[in-house]
Amino acid sequence: MSSHHDRLPLSRRGFLLASTGAAAALALTSAPAHATGARRPFGRFRSPAARLTPQTLYVDPRGRGDHTTVKDAVTAATGSGWTLVLAPGTYRETVAVDVTRTEATWIGASEDPRDVVIVYDNAAGTPKPGGGTYGTTGSATTTVQADGFTARWITFANDWLRADHPDITGTQAVAVKVQGDRSAFHHCRFLGHQDTLYADSIALTSFARQYFSHCYAEGDVDFVFGRATAVYENCHFRTLDRTDLAAAPYGFVFAPSTAGANPRGYLVTRSRVSSEAPDAFYKLARPWVPSSDTTARPSLVVRDTWLGPGIDAAAPYTNMSDAFPWQNQRFAEYRDTGPGARITVPENRPQLTREQAESATRETYLGDWQPWKEAC
Repeated sequence: MSSHHDRLPLSRRGFLLASTGAAAALALTSAPAHATGARRPFGRFRSPAARLTPQTLYVDPRGRGDHTTVKDAVTAATGSGWTLVLAPGTYRETVAVDVTRTEATWIGASEDPRDVVIVYDNAAGTPKPGGGTYGTTGSATTTVQADGFTARWITFANDWLRADHPDITGTQAVAVKVQGDRSAFHHCRFLGHQDTLYADSIALTSFARQYFSHCYAEGDVDFVFGRATAVYENCHFRTLDRTDLAAAPYGFVFAPSTAGANPRGYLVTRSRVSSEAPDAFYKLARPWVPSSDTTARPSLVVRDTWLGPGIDAAAPYTNMSDAFPWQNQRFAEYRDTGPGARITVPENRPQLTREQAESATRETYLGDWQPWKEAC
């Protein structure tokens, strides 16, 4: 587990609003004091005057790089194989990496994800300038469609808040939507409330592989969701408190929508789930069978993971639609620990056998792609 996740409170609400009991505010208008100094905004990754490679672009909101916004840098980085080095700062913008911009790498220059924040505040129900609303996909602060994308030490956030928009019922607000194959995130943070991290694929027939290592994700409703084949290793998932609901459940950590033809969906391993909410106020998962793919069979394996008291141990799974009961999907656990992992009602806690667990590994899920071996 990354030490960054253990040292400081990481609640998104702490730096998005001042509310009773919220964590200390994190200033978004300037880099923290411990960040890379003014003379070396790009740390060990050099600078425009001495590029890492000819295909490296430097981004700095204070104007010391090639571009001041991530969007402008992505626009300039046409084709394959570009690296973006992001100086500490808050980038309030929406960004999209289309399918042509393959093998891209984004690096947070300070090597601390708290310092580099890409954030915006669209929700599914937010009105679009040309009419209509954004919808869940359109709400994403960052969208990555290209294959071979890698990000390190970056925070992806959506700071739209229900309390500020009581008139909007489409409360999904995506921090990042990832659709490409071989998409890797190392030491990144994903901050939002509903539908924070959308680990998806470009098409129903595309089984995109994704890998999240030493990452932190927080939210409330279905905040890790989609149809990708995704491995979450050494990650920390945190469920938020809610003042707008009077009773449990407050939300659901995972909502996979794995295609029926895909043998593997989400694998969570050596991770932990903590909570700001009262004990047992969260479900571990519910299956998402979208109207666009009623043959989906959501798949989730949670193994060797600590589940805190925020998870309802007696009934950790529930239905999103009664037409697709969770018991008919592919949910299982193996060797989980913690108060949220206690097996009090065995029929509600399907377990892998030892033989089945032998194939519930990152190697099996990701095949010939081994992102944990990639060095920066």
